Amino acid sequence: MFDHPIPRAFQNRFSTQYRCYSVSMLAGPNDRSDVEKGGKIIMPPSALDQLSRLNITYPMLFKLTNKNSDRMTHCGVLEFVADEGICYLPHWMMQNLLLEEGGLVQVESVNLMVATYSKFQPQSPDFLDITNPKAVLENALRNFACLTTGDVIAINYNEKIYELRVMETKPDKAVSIIECDMNVDFDAPLGYKEPERRYKVPEEPTEEEGDPGTWTDMDMRFRAFTGSGNRLDGKKKGIEPSPVPIDPSDIKRGIPNYEYKVGRITFIRNSRPQPRKTAEDVNISVSVRL
Repeated sequence: MFDHPIPRAFQNRFSTQYRCYSVSMLAGPNDRSDVEKGGKIIMPPSALDQLSRLNITYPMLFKLTNKNSDRMTHCGVLEFVADEGICYLPHWMMQNLLLEEGGLVQVESVNLMVATYSKFQPQSPDFLDITNPKAVLENALRNFACLTTGDVIAINYNEKIYELRVMETKPDKAVSIIECDMNVDFDAPLGYKEPERRYKVPEEPTEEEGDPGTWTDMDMRFRAFTGSGNRLDGKKKGIEPSPVPIDPSDIKRGIPNYEYKVGRITFIRNSRPQPRKTAEDVNISVSVRL
């Protein structure tokens, strides 16, 4: 019937269309909210039967494409328990593909290279409140099978959803993160503004501080017995102190050290200058020595 044999690569390729729904539409008594925390989908049992007949490499990775919007992403598979013709996707994955409930999605098996580097950009500054974001992201990525550049993934931490955009992946735009040694880097969160640094402007001295004439009103000399005392008999008469007023001429202003150098400490001692020796003092000292 066929003039040309079908190539082996196309014989081992899984490709089909499903109607996709979010995980919240999955029927069953068990809560499947764990699917929302990762990057894996739920497919029907017929897909497992077809994949087992093909020479598919493990782990099973798939390329999801929305042909109407020309959007695509990559994922892994968690279980084969969906109804025939239906697959269940995490909500964040349906948003990336611009899919609505019941929309058609093309599912194809692919082989991806192992990741060595990835860069993420948090979509909210609230991500900076996490103490160790790399450890949190590493724990969340255990539920993912692959990453695609441009996707916005969602991780759950402390009952809060954080969205991260995949800015870059190496060595390809779509990589597998199963059993890999991957370096992770973060970009500045979306809408983040660095706090402005406020420099202190030196205050100008006021008129009262800058006028040396006002210093005379300050008591800058030691004054003994300026406190108050108590008598043994309890009387308060005659115990009020009578401070001695200070003469403005007694206030001495300091002399600046104009030879000051940075990193050098100079100790200035209050020593009185010795009087100059006269000629008579010199003669007396000489006679004594003789």
